[in-house]
Amino acid sequence: MAPRPRPVRRVLVSLLTAGGLVTGGLLAVAPSGEPSADLITTFDAETRARTRALAGSPPITDPGAAAIAGIAGTASLDGHGHVHNDPTTKNAVSRSGEAAAHPDRTTPQQRAASRARVAEQRTQREPRLTRVPLRERRRAVPESRYAMAGGCYTLGGRPITFQATGLGSYLLYAADGTFLAAGGTDDATFAASPSEQADWTARTAGRGRFTFTLADGRSLRRAPATATGFGTRTGPAESLALRRADGCAAFPEVETNVSGRPFGGVTSFQEVRGYVDPHVHGQTHEFLGGRVICSPPFHKYGAAAALVDCPDHQLADGRGALLEDVLADKTPGTGHDPVGWPTFSYWPNPHSLTHQQVYYKWLERSWRAGLRIHTSLLTENHVLCAIYPLKKNSCDDRDAVRLQAKDMRAMQDYIDAQYGGPGRGWYRIVTNPFEARSVINQGKLAVVMGMETSVPLGCNVQLGRPTCTEEQMLAELAEMKALGVSQMELTNKFDNAFTGVAGDAGSTGTLTNAANFLSTGSFLRMRTCPSSNPPGVEDRLQSPNLGDLGTLPGGQDTTPDQDAIFGAIWELFGDVGVQPGPLYPAGPHCNQLGLSPLGEKLLSAMIDQRILFDPDHMSVAGRTAALDYLEQQQAAGRSVGVVSSHSWSTSDAYPRIYRLGGFVAPYAGDSTGFVDKWRQHLGWSDPRFYFGFGFGSDMNGFGAQGDPRGADAASPVTYPFRGLGGVTVGQQRSGERVFDVNTDGVAHYGLYADWVEDAEHVAGADGPALAADLSRGAEAYLQTWERAWGIAPDSCRNPRLRRSVRAFTKAATPGIRTRELMRRVGQPWQRIGRELTYCAKAPGEQRVLITVAMSGVGKVRSVRRG
Repeated sequence: MAPRPRPVRRVLVSLLTAGGLVTGGLLAVAPSGEPSADLITTFDAETRARTRALAGSPPITDPGAAAIAGIAGTASLDGHGHVHNDPTTKNAVSRSGEAAAHPDRTTPQQRAASRARVAEQRTQREPRLTRVPLRERRRAVPESRYAMAGGCYTLGGRPITFQATGLGSYLLYAADGTFLAAGGTDDATFAASPSEQADWTARTAGRGRFTFTLADGRSLRRAPATATGFGTRTGPAESLALRRADGCAAFPEVETNVSGRPFGGVTSFQEVRGYVDPHVHGQTHEFLGGRVICSPPFHKYGAAAALVDCPDHQLADGRGALLEDVLADKTPGTGHDPVGWPTFSYWPNPHSLTHQQVYYKWLERSWRAGLRIHTSLLTENHVLCAIYPLKKNSCDDRDAVRLQAKDMRAMQDYIDAQYGGPGRGWYRIVTNPFEARSVINQGKLAVVMGMETSVPLGCNVQLGRPTCTEEQMLAELAEMKALGVSQMELTNKFDNAFTGVAGDAGSTGTLTNAANFLSTGSFLRMRTCPSSNPPGVEDRLQSPNLGDLGTLPGGQDTTPDQDAIFGAIWELFGDVGVQPGPLYPAGPHCNQLGLSPLGEKLLSAMIDQRILFDPDHMSVAGRTAALDYLEQQQAAGRSVGVVSSHSWSTSDAYPRIYRLGGFVAPYAGDSTGFVDKWRQHLGWSDPRFYFGFGFGSDMNGFGAQGDPRGADAASPVTYPFRGLGGVTVGQQRSGERVFDVNTDGVAHYGLYADWVEDAEHVAGADGPALAADLSRGAEAYLQTWERAWGIAPDSCRNPRLRRSVRAFTKAATPGIRTRELMRRVGQPWQRIGRELTYCAKAPGEQRVLITVAMSGVGKVRSVRRG
């Protein structure tokens, strides 16, 4: 795309911005006295880290960690570590054109053996599932001030729908589509739209009796019925009786179009079933200053208030949406239909990335159809935020993370309000695997809080020197843990104090490289990769480089852009006075910055805090060193947890992650490409661990979503279809728009239920196997997380962990709870209802099945052989 002329004013502002950022960075790292050991240059730190001898192993005190160390065989693995929205890479095993071009190094024999082991796992007993109610049974009179949410009750002589705006607050929606609101001095009237004058807070005033008060203090009172038949006015609070009624109108809202009760477990501690998406951005309406993604995931006044277009999009009938146009590869000013609710004629769609795609009702549809683990990542990019001219929020990564975490809690409260009160909603933020298992077995969605920022914990690097100390890093990490963060990446776009970054290729690579200069004071330190690196074990190829000379006529760049949001913002508002990066040597390129000593200390602290580590986005050197370190720590007896969430690693890293007992969820992309990725991953599984599969949607993270295969494609999805747990899934309706995955693709998050169905069709004869592995994904993720909490792997798949029958029976003391039992004897091989199965040994018998019978509340009742 040809460069567009830039106004003189913007260039001057850009130059001042660049100067300010770099000067600020220099001042932030200006030495005051002798630098501490933590403030050595990152480059020297990397050299030192690679040359120093390994320290002695720490003593092993945790029984689970000791057991893992006893079976660990990872140190001998020869592995090496390796864009965002590019449709040409979204279906690759790795979202890197370079890595995807190289064949898998696993032998056919290894792959066949791995597939056979996974197939054998699918034949094991399935946990018994049960149907759970969507909400508590609605009584004739509400039992609490929360219970009337979504119900129809008589008020003032009319049937009124009570639409919750929060915990205990309501819009009072009449059958004619109006809202009961305060009028003049003591009037109660009906308004055409909701407002603060129609948002009533309920308080209990006796059995079935409540008061209803506005924020300004006015309350509803009884009054003689008017000509319209309604008998209320405003004034001092007076208790009003409510009784369930008929004849109400449904509040206008996005539909789920899923019928049937959701599934749960028969006990809180049994094996779970359900899909897992460990990479979603549910709160990026606050990202980049809060003016890039147009609408929030919920609004107290519902879809009509939430799902509206950005103010700048609405200019000139949609022609003000410059960023949306560039992201869609259109000339700025082309425009689009800015109307969202109720027509949705343009958005959502798989490539409209500035519009909300994870509205809570769309998420609810995916939950009802089988999603059971959902990792919502808190995110920010301070350079893009500073460049983008429209903003309302701070660009500091830490401020953004705190705000988005607060929003997640608010969303949980809002969904609780819709379902009858605190704790009753289906969206449950969890902070450990034991809580998550219980939530899933209740039939609800376990929501994991994750973090993906370019400068995590405020630890940037400026001219090779960290901007934080180890003490500051540990304090920030403790705060994140207290917020609820349980999964974390070490970088996103730029080098920082912990690690180098993989970078981006093509023309976007030159932009992110310039932004790396603004962020760190240095361009990416790319060099030709060592000849010892296997093919494909490399970072993104930077331009200009010596390999380009004589091969690209007129400077044409033949590498596809890898990050649409970065390229679009930079094209429109960038060019902040930074010259292009240096002339690099010929490729393949590897970032010389790997895992710093401070990064190693962060990994150690994450192990202590039991935070799952995601190696995606790190440089080859950084990821390789991180996996090396985790393997060493596991061999020394420490409990580690690794999750690769969206294909931002090269394929050499995935077998290492599986060998660490980790979990991998490839980027979802198109259903066709995802099936290929699943088949590839089947050949990398580790026999010592439970296998299940997930998908990383990266939705609202500016990742392109799955395109439709077309109405004429072979074996299309037919509606309605049967979802996980036996629910019936129809076509999703949002206002006036009805979606069909065959022709719309994954336009919004609710269509992941349809995408899973489509992937099973694409898999053909392998469809049932894919369905089984996806349904086992939540269990596999939980088991990885349990091991990060110090629980040893199961003794049936790991013979070296088997105790004698006598020792096992002694450890499984009657009366102890499930978590304590696992802390003592490890993960069960199977968890079916109230029975947990283990393996032990006896004289002359290397494998003795042991069954631990549990009570309904999860306490050991008895232990028996067989």
